Amino acid sequence: MYAGLSIGAVIPAHDEEDNIGAVVRALLALREPQGQPLIDEVVVCDNASSDATAERAVLAGARVVEQPRPGYGIACQTALAALPPSDVVLFVDGDQAFDVRQSVDLLAAIADGADIAIGSRVQGTVEPGAMSLPQVLGNRVAAVLIRLLWGRRITDLGPFRAVRADALRRLDMRDAAYGWTVEMQVKAIQHGMNMVERPVDTRRRRFGKSKVGGTVRGVVGASVGILSTILRLRCRGRGPG
Repeated sequence: MYAGLSIGAVIPAHDEEDNIGAVVRALLALREPQGQPLIDEVVVCDNASSDATAERAVLAGARVVEQPRPGYGIACQTALAALPPSDVVLFVDGDQAFDVRQSVDLLAAIADGADIAIGSRVQGTVEPGAMSLPQVLGNRVAAVLIRLLWGRRITDLGPFRAVRADALRRLDMRDAAYGWTVEMQVKAIQHGMNMVERPVDTRRRRFGKSKVGGTVRGVVGASVGILSTILRLRCRGRGPG
């Protein structure tokens, strides 16, 4: 609970057995000034993992659901379907790349009236090696396209974000893969929602290899997914409402 709002956290995870427990425990350790838990529920979607991701998440205190079909977006959708009714949904990756204590900054923006608060890695501190060159360049290209096509300046497509549940329902999220984050931001612009950015710091993965920046397949898949989502939403020309 934060400022009278119930908070549910969603973590899509694929082969994160060495990281997921630490992320879940850190989220559940967050407290309000009065000492009450900040996060009411953590749901992890074990997305076609071949390791002990699910078991480690359960031991750390999360509710775990399984999604055998690979894909970032469908993993988020699966976790959302299992999340109890919440006023705000917090999205964070399960690789320890983010300091979840900065969730407070995102939730504060929501409490102040934002519909969506995006954690901007560009505005924060990026540890050397935390983001690959293709990730940085892809982020910039997407930001430029959104500014050119919709006249809205954004700095990042970062996955660390908080969204009001009623706003999320209005967005009618559909992308099953890497286009999920940009779909949310573009649709928020089209709907005239109050979307803000807050600086978040990014660090290198503590264990394992990045699913996006760490492989050629991940880089290509993410790039194609993001750009195709931008073009698809532009062609649909969907307006606010």
